[in-house]
This record gives sequence, structure tokens and C-alpha cells, in this order.
Amino acid sequence: MASLVAVQQQTQPSLSILPSSLSDFNGTRLHTQLQCKRKVWQTRGALQVTASSSKNILIMGGTRFIGVFLSRLLVKEGHQVTLFTRGKAPITQQLPGESDQDFADFSSKILHLKGDRKDFDFVKSSLSAKGFDVVYDINGREADEVAPILDALPKLEQYIYCSSAGVYLKTDLLPHSETDAVDPKSRHKGKLETESLLESRAVNWTSLRPVYIYGPLNYNPVEEWFFHRLKAGRPIPIPNSGMQITQLGHVKDLAAAFVQVLGNEKATKQVFNISGEKYVTFDGLARACAKAAGFPEPDIIHYNPKEFDFGKKKAFPFRDQHFFASVDKAKHVLGWKPEFDLVKGLADSYNLDFGRGTYRKEADFSTDDLILGKSLVLQA
Repeated sequence: MASLVAVQQQTQPSLSILPSSLSDFNGTRLHTQLQCKRKVWQTRGALQVTASSSKNILIMGGTRFIGVFLSRLLVKEGHQVTLFTRGKAPITQQLPGESDQDFADFSSKILHLKGDRKDFDFVKSSLSAKGFDVVYDINGREADEVAPILDALPKLEQYIYCSSAGVYLKTDLLPHSETDAVDPKSRHKGKLETESLLESRAVNWTSLRPVYIYGPLNYNPVEEWFFHRLKAGRPIPIPNSGMQITQLGHVKDLAAAFVQVLGNEKATKQVFNISGEKYVTFDGLARACAKAAGFPEPDIIHYNPKEFDFGKKKAFPFRDQHFFASVDKAKHVLGWKPEFDLVKGLADSYNLDFGRGTYRKEADFSTDDLILGKSLVLQA
């Protein structure tokens, strides 16, 4: 593997600029739930952590989506934040709706450590030299990528992990709760194995399991898939009845939850589902996207996916099943509560991203045309 060079010196990481202040990104401040003074908690070995004190925090990732918002909240709370990335994306960029002053302030405080987390020797040497207090692992997918971080930081106070509700075993009994059976063969098995690794090590950890995440800068085609079709004035093809129930959680609410577990004794070695409070059908989501973005009521076309061969293309951005989880534990244990309802959150995403002409993927209506072509033949 090619050798990697840390952008920062041994004593002081290099400053670089990342996307800016999260709290004002949508004109609605996110710090409401984060300003309360949190309790000091204690783990075995008399280790003490308090979220009200400034921490030296490492974020694995941080230049896309969740990390963009999380890093801003942490900087606003007075923490020293370093992003560990490969350096392929700009470390800072000004966000839509962000003032020049907020961006400059954030950019002057964020730090960057350049490297590949799969270069385990580099991870161990660079992290041990910095002695971070807390690690937020936003982009970890495999347990073997986490072990070197734990080895490098024996005095680590807290490891906060972004897992996924996709680890749950499919069931007829919904919503999913944190005690539900998990699926060791799921495509998220690496995250499940990471949670098991954290449980087995002498480290204080917390794992958050989001369902579908949406919001500005989303690199997954969740709401963007609907917005492309609404803008083009096209029908929206939805598999089967359209009554499948799913759940979306806003990225800013997820970022707030990540900050809320920092130094929180109630979050010690706990898993929390994080998403929106309400569930929605596929048809309902299409209508919510239209309402949020100011488009007319959409024309929804239902189809049977088994009648088509889409090849490697994905005709619909959600798994074709009921999939949603209870967030009661996070609400009752952490006192966390999502700020955004679905329509408000979709409007936030549209107004600050797609509605400004920015999106991650170009529209591709090829699978739609296959579906609509057959529908027209059947109608004729």
C-alpha cells in the first residue's frame, strides 16, 4: 500500500477548511437541545468524561453529509475537532445559507489528518501521537478498521459509532427496537461486527442506528430521486401497492443525537435507533416531497417489479418492504427529540440543495420509461 503523509505536524495538525456552521444552515438553530449541562459519567477505572468540557475529538470522515453537520455542532460547543480523511474532497466548503463569518470561523478551527484508515500502521502511529479523547466513527464499515484505532488510543474516553438500522433481522413485528434480533448476513454485517468488537473491548462506546437519512447534501438518492421526477413533471413509479411503510430521519437531527451522547453516562455501551418520529408509506413520501417543494400532487404509477429486468440499475431508492424503527429509547433515555417533521425536513433539503440547482446524481429516467411504457400498453 502506498505510504501516506499526515498533513499535520507531530505537535500541531494542519488547519484546513471544511463546510461551515451547521446551526444556521436552515435558518433554524440546532443547539436548543445541546446547550443543557450534561452530567459527568464514570466508567470502570475511574475514567471521567463530561460533555461540557472541551474535548480533543477525532472524526473518521467528516467532509460529507453527516460529518459536515456534526463537525459544526462540535466546534460550536468549543471542542477541538480533527477530520481524518484521504484528502480527496475539500476539507472545507461554504454551505448554502451559511454566512461568510460563520464559514470563516469554522474554517479557522477545523483540523485535518490526511490518511487512509485501511493503512493500519499509519492509523496507529498518527493517532497515538495525537492522543484524542473521543472518536466519532462516521464512515466505518468493517470491524478490522476499528481495532487499530482502539489500539492506538488506550486512554480513549468514548468511541461513538454510526451503525445502521439495516442490521436488524427482517420481521413481521414492527417497529424495530434496539433489542430486536439482528441479521449476521445483512449487507451491514460489518457494522454489526464492529458493535460486537466495541462490546468486547475495554472501551466506553455508543452506537447510533439510523434508518433512512435525508437532508441537504445527501449523497444517497433518497429525496433527490423524487425531486428529479417532480421537477421534470413526470409520473412517479412506485413498486407494488405503494403502501409499504418506511421511515426517514433528518441529518441535522442525527447530528444533534450524536452530540447528545457525548459524555452522557446514560449512553454508555448503549445502542440507539435514530430517525423521524412518524412513519410514512411510499405513496405518502411522494406526496410529501411534492408538498415540501411546492409541486402539484404527483401522478403515481404502481408496478410489479417482478415483471421487469432492470439489470444492475435500481428502479426505486428504498427496499421494497416495511422498514421502520422505534426511537422511543433515544427520546426517553437521552431526552433527544427530532426537530424536523417529514414535510418540514424535506422542505429544508429542497430549499438548501436541490431547489438551488445542486444535487449529487444526474436524473436517470431509463427504468421509469420501461415501467411507463408497459403501463401504457396495458392501459391501451
